Amino acid sequence: MTKTLIHNARLIDPEAGVITPGALLIKDGTIAEILPQDADVEGLLSGLGLAPERIDAGNAFLAPGIVDMGVKVGEPGERHKESYGSAGQAAAAGGVTTMVTRPDTLPCIDTPEALEFIRRRAIEEAPVNVLPMAALTKGFEGREMTEIGFLMDAGAVAFTDCNNVVSDTKVLSRAMTYARSLNALIVGHPQDPGLSKGAAATSGKFASLRGLPSVSPMAERMGLDRDIALVEMTGVRYHADKITTARALPALERAKKNGFDITAGISIHHLTLNEMDVADYRTFFKVTPPLRSEEDRQAVVEAVRTGLIDMIGSYHTPQDEESKRLPFEEAASGAVGLETMLPVLLRLYHGGELDLPTLFRALSLNPARRLGLNCGRIAKDAPADLVLFDADKPIVLDRFQLRSKSKNTPFDGGRLQGRVLGTWVGGKRVFSA
Repeated sequence: MTKTLIHNARLIDPEAGVITPGALLIKDGTIAEILPQDADVEGLLSGLGLAPERIDAGNAFLAPGIVDMGVKVGEPGERHKESYGSAGQAAAAGGVTTMVTRPDTLPCIDTPEALEFIRRRAIEEAPVNVLPMAALTKGFEGREMTEIGFLMDAGAVAFTDCNNVVSDTKVLSRAMTYARSLNALIVGHPQDPGLSKGAAATSGKFASLRGLPSVSPMAERMGLDRDIALVEMTGVRYHADKITTARALPALERAKKNGFDITAGISIHHLTLNEMDVADYRTFFKVTPPLRSEEDRQAVVEAVRTGLIDMIGSYHTPQDEESKRLPFEEAASGAVGLETMLPVLLRLYHGGELDLPTLFRALSLNPARRLGLNCGRIAKDAPADLVLFDADKPIVLDRFQLRSKSKNTPFDGGRLQGRVLGTWVGGKRVFSA
């Protein structure tokens, strides 16, 4: 029987939307007691006959561990970019207690056998929880749906073709209808594939001045409109992975008001960066979809604040130096984010744009609820998946100190505030600063 008392902490409760001083008693991997600051801790422990390990949080924040929906790991096929071991260590250092992994590997995860392989690797190597998503169509080719039922039996928590938008509406509608019969979650990437093909920037003055191939923000709106129509037709559970433009928000709001089973997410990069950060073709800032205008960034931050956008993810996409040290148009898209997510998002907290309960509602509570998990909460009998962090600790990010094998972060050299002090998964400490 393992017991840990974390006291002198500020507890972030995303369900109630409050921060309260107090302590947590962890017993056998779950939260056994939540104690107020003035509680008789000694009397309680004496009455229970316990002698737990004691951790003085030093007035730091204690929050539910992050559930990161959309993490890419290089296994199989690109282990040199990221392994389950390195991704798990980066996740633990970033306060991520559950990684929901993408199937866009080499080969993609489109069979129960491939899914079983990565599940075994995750159990062997990663110190955090790993939940895999599987491909929606075979080979990401958009022609034939995968064996959704068998993949669910093998442990798939959702189905997605990632950035490979299924352009054949009949194929997608059939897959959604079948997924609805199994109550499976479909994760879509709202983009019109024709308009967005080959784009490296968002259309506008900046892209024109830089001579970059660009895409209108309407491509996202058009892709979302199509997917919402199919959700209405099929009744499927649907999650839009990244809503990044102001023009897409009214359609999302209407869909939710109409009672459709739809949620939406956004990446840390689209919340904290804009198209001007690309500057003189800095390829570490090339992501999918491309960075948007400052007006779009402000609109999606407000959408997170109001709950219209439900989740925030790192969309951790490791790329090696050879893939990024190319002309901007040819460079691979994506950035690592497992370890940088929390300190980067604390920019929004320090800037007064989002408070901490709202951040952890989007980082922990809502992803857990969408996947039917019991974590993501500070509540009695909930799993003791926790992150302890100092929100005011100044750091200068050095990408070569990151635990990920790939170092492609746009925040290299950035001055940030916030450091993870400890991470617990099932009551076991998996990271200590």
